[in-house]
Amino acid sequence: MLTFIKDNPESVGIPSICIQNCLNRLNRHGIPMHSFLLMRHNKLIAEGYYSPCTKDTLHRMFSISKSFTSIAIGLLNDEGKLSLDDPIIKYFPEKLPKKVHPWIAEMTIRDMLMMRTCHAATTYKFDLNKDWVESFFTTPPTHPAGKLFHYDTSSAHTLCALVEKLTGMEMLHYIKKKLSILGLSEESYMLKDPFGVSMGGSGLVATSMDMLKFGYFLYKKGCIEGKQLLSASYIENATSKLTETCITAPLPSEAAGYGYQIWQNEQGGFVCYGMGGQLIIVLPDHDMICVTTGDTQGIGGGNQQIYNAIYDEILPYIKDEPLPVNTNTYSSYCDTLQNLHLSPIKGNVSSSFISAINGKVYHVYQQLKAADDDYALPNKWDFKNFSVSFDSDNKNATSPTKGTLSFVIKENTYHLPFGLQTMEKGLFPIYNMNYAASGAWLSDNTLYIKANIIDSSVGSVHFQLSFGEDDLTIFMRKQEETMFNEFTGHLYCKENL
Repeated sequence: MLTFIKDNPESVGIPSICIQNCLNRLNRHGIPMHSFLLMRHNKLIAEGYYSPCTKDTLHRMFSISKSFTSIAIGLLNDEGKLSLDDPIIKYFPEKLPKKVHPWIAEMTIRDMLMMRTCHAATTYKFDLNKDWVESFFTTPPTHPAGKLFHYDTSSAHTLCALVEKLTGMEMLHYIKKKLSILGLSEESYMLKDPFGVSMGGSGLVATSMDMLKFGYFLYKKGCIEGKQLLSASYIENATSKLTETCITAPLPSEAAGYGYQIWQNEQGGFVCYGMGGQLIIVLPDHDMICVTTGDTQGIGGGNQQIYNAIYDEILPYIKDEPLPVNTNTYSSYCDTLQNLHLSPIKGNVSSSFISAINGKVYHVYQQLKAADDDYALPNKWDFKNFSVSFDSDNKNATSPTKGTLSFVIKENTYHLPFGLQTMEKGLFPIYNMNYAASGAWLSDNTLYIKANIIDSSVGSVHFQLSFGEDDLTIFMRKQEETMFNEFTGHLYCKENL
């Protein structure tokens, strides 16, 4: 199993303070990081996890999945089970409409790897309840394949389906078998679409160390411990600039070009990119690999801030030779790595409202309307009531350390513990996913609670609760791709109805 030598940053010519400055900059800019790993000259010089995340945390990697799919296709190409210039319709006759559009008929596996399909967007998102793979062949195309770059996750998903069809096994299992020397975590897995196909475009759930091993495999062009696991020529193409992306790129970091399901970066290297800050950044000119996980969803330019922090705070200070170690600086650096944590919400822990609202139940207004009430407020998910309790063992506390948001949907009661100036961990209600939550008083009568979801889904759920003398107004917002839809919108509650 592949393992890495650990050493101090100075041993490979990087001042410890530069990595510390990078991490501090991300913290100052409010970027919710979950992990940070840095390797140079084959040595692991930084490995930090933001509590409650640990080295064993299985984290959703989103579109890094596409890079895994690319490698699986490359392995099958090496085996002679497919050719990159095969038309994709050759492998899915059962998914084709009676009349196949000629642009779809001409589309090759290579076109799909380069995101040069004939679709301008992900096809299965038009109707998630219909066969995701079939949608790739039945959705009307917008232009001929092989011409333009458009980010199309259904392309990677269909390629993953091809891998599973040709191998008879789940794609990640196939990769683990073929690349067993990497020692990818046994617990890692891929989410599946509603029809049983691994989500090769976004479903990978793995550890940060898995990502570093994968990045190392790509950087070494498939040669690990003297064994060529995949043809170097395939990886060279996969990690090179084969198509332009500058027209559609929302950020500078996505404008440098694209290979086979792998991005170029501004520093002459390449990136396996996943939504929300999941990144494998390979910088050959500096013999360096950086892995990050996090949740930048809802933060404009959040991913670019991660790139910029690395590029600005570390790259300019790299030296070719080892550096002397400053004991104080290195000790501070080690303390920073060991004490990384998700930052709780900033604000007050005390409020004059606490004693009055502690444990009080507020009923959602439209549930018990008076006979002459002509106005029904929206409540799609059938919330019944809400309550907030603080420090159950000390109900008179004016500055509690933790609380619990409770609510009833239909006939089911749910509880969401949160910390005040601290993080409280648990399983998020309904979804049973790991979360860490904190709360703070934004004003004397307004409580804000944020739950960070870190699981097979990554995102956040926000609650703003504004208390009156006998009423409660709630605003809920979720920052997550497909789930937690209950927690969106406004509700008005009263103590007595």
